[in-house]
Amino acid sequence: MISKARITAIGAYVPESKLTNADLEKMVDTNDEWIVQRTGIKERRMAGETEYSSMMAIKAIENLRENYKMELKDVDCIIVATTTSDYAFPSVACQIQHHFHITNTGAFDLNATCAGFTYGLHIANSLITSETHRKILVVASETLSKVTDYKDRSTCILFGDGAGAVLVEYDAENPSFLAHHMGTNGEGGMNVYRTTFAETMHDTPLTRSGKMVQNGREVYKWAVRTLPVGIQALLHKADLSKKEINWFIPHSANLRMVESICEKSGISLEKTLTSMEYYGNTSSASIPLALNLAIEEGKVMNGDKLLLYGFGGGLTHLGLVIKWNLSR
Repeated sequence: MISKARITAIGAYVPESKLTNADLEKMVDTNDEWIVQRTGIKERRMAGETEYSSMMAIKAIENLRENYKMELKDVDCIIVATTTSDYAFPSVACQIQHHFHITNTGAFDLNATCAGFTYGLHIANSLITSETHRKILVVASETLSKVTDYKDRSTCILFGDGAGAVLVEYDAENPSFLAHHMGTNGEGGMNVYRTTFAETMHDTPLTRSGKMVQNGREVYKWAVRTLPVGIQALLHKADLSKKEINWFIPHSANLRMVESICEKSGISLEKTLTSMEYYGNTSSASIPLALNLAIEEGKVMNGDKLLLYGFGGGLTHLGLVIKWNLSR
């Protein structure tokens, strides 16, 4: 089905507080050189004690509205990608609806972990292309610092907080969405998880701390094996060559993983955009944060073809090829 949806605006927000590698040296057995060498991360943004995913999402939307002078009252669906909602329910999306007084809209959260933003875009495109909706807010917001174990030096060096938001609207003449590719490997779910009720997964006991637990080596192996195949399939569907892609924007898990994916995919690092250096791994928010940074720096321009690829817990992944053409 040919898309009828266009991304028309973007906004972002990160908390003011920073957690640097020097700060982490005082908390666990690590050092700046070791962290940068293995992850490419220098610092992360940290939500305040009473700052939650809904608050950051709202600030990202306010940034979008300020930058692009967009009207939100006619938004007819709100989709929020998050694994760290304020409450089990109500959803972050419902809190956004209340804050902006959007009277006639659907609202729901989705959990596709680090692939959440691309999932949200894919769903928004489908709803608009089917002509059941006309204007959708897609938001990714994560307060991972609240579920990070700061005694585990293998994971606490990675994660940070942030939010990004885009507006997707009906536009049959100039759509953004050119192709998608998705897949899931549920067997690998136990390699990165956070428990709520269950004590086991696939008959294997879990660490029931309520904090994130990750087998980084296994996630790394899955990602660098899976994404190059997915990227090839995505380019084939879009009928594009790698040279025709202006920018590759993968989930900013860590720089070494991204480098390996680029090497195996034949995509230049010079054409790759990330947000992990100063924001850390922000899960679903990492792609919109990287995209917004690149727009502010004058890198991404209208007419550019972008390859977005989210991947993470589940294990699940979803890639999109989009043509960038904002309203501003």
